Amino acid sequence: MLEGFTWFKQSAYRWQGDGLTVYIDPWEVTTTDVADLIVITHAHFDHFSPPDIEKVSGPRTVVVAPHDIAKELSGNVTAVAPGEVLEAAGVHLETVPAYNVVEERLEAHPKANGWVGYLLTLGGHTYYHAGDTDRLPELERLRTEVAFLPIGGTYTMDVGEAAGLARAMAPRLAVPMHYGFVVGSREDAETFRAKAAPVEVRTLDPVHPFTQ
Repeated sequence: MLEGFTWFKQSAYRWQGDGLTVYIDPWEVTTTDVADLIVITHAHFDHFSPPDIEKVSGPRTVVVAPHDIAKELSGNVTAVAPGEVLEAAGVHLETVPAYNVVEERLEAHPKANGWVGYLLTLGGHTYYHAGDTDRLPELERLRTEVAFLPIGGTYTMDVGEAAGLARAMAPRLAVPMHYGFVVGSREDAETFRAKAAPVEVRTLDPVHPFTQ
């Protein structure tokens, strides 16, 4: 279920399959494959990178992003808020809340910003990309085959919190992200694997080498 994914770094991915190219939070992408769909979770530099969006955009590209980002972009842009269901570039999407509840992180991703994660149906499978978030009760109710979860702490869930969410959601696979670059270390992935059991954890190798 991960065969179509390329992990660039942090939370930046490309998926290719069924004649589609989809980018999620493209940042420091190393490819020029033109996107059918780009989805953006929130406005921080490692998730919303206008140069990367421009690099992989073409006449047919659809961009889906929260309202504060959508107003900064031109072209075929759809503004979204948490709790919406839509079709974009032939991909079924659901937007999911993404915000902080832990005291020391509240200013990083305030709920009032309306930032999001996404449930995407790609190649007949469902994938949840959490964006930057803490463990939230509304996320525990999500059902997905694959869950991409941030584990780096500081700005998002840490390893233990992400593992707890993985166990509550019970996807077929959990994939750690948002570690090894800005925050968190590469060793966090193995700790996440142990703590998330019995959920199966698979890791992807980033295109860019880990920096911490």
